[in-house]
Amino acid sequence: MGLVVDIPLWGAIAVAFFLIVGASLTLIGAIGFLRLPTFYERIHAPTLGTSWGIGGIMLASMIYFTLSTQRFVLHEILIGIFVTVTTPVTLMLLARAALHRDRAEGNPDVPGKAHEEDGD
Repeated sequence: MGLVVDIPLWGAIAVAFFLIVGASLTLIGAIGFLRLPTFYERIHAPTLGTSWGIGGIMLASMIYFTLSTQRFVLHEILIGIFVTVTTPVTLMLLARAALHRDRAEGNPDVPGKAHEEDGD
């Protein structure tokens, strides 16, 4: 059996709040991924949900483990930094690859290059 540690009521409320906010944002991102019609719209919602959702869950974890071990816990910040840096980079790489593929295939629903739209 594991050791059960009591944390103060304010800590439990803060942990519950951040878990609910983080899980809700992640759920919104997942629903957006399922409901949005095009690839370009679908990649946007999960990246926002992932970034902000992991932030809420990370804060809840930091508060809980700081209170339960009675020492300041910061290693979750490394996870948050990693997700915050890699998520937008992944979004841009996926979007650019899809845009290149769609332009090469001649898909009419893909916007043209910026200098072509100016009428030059």
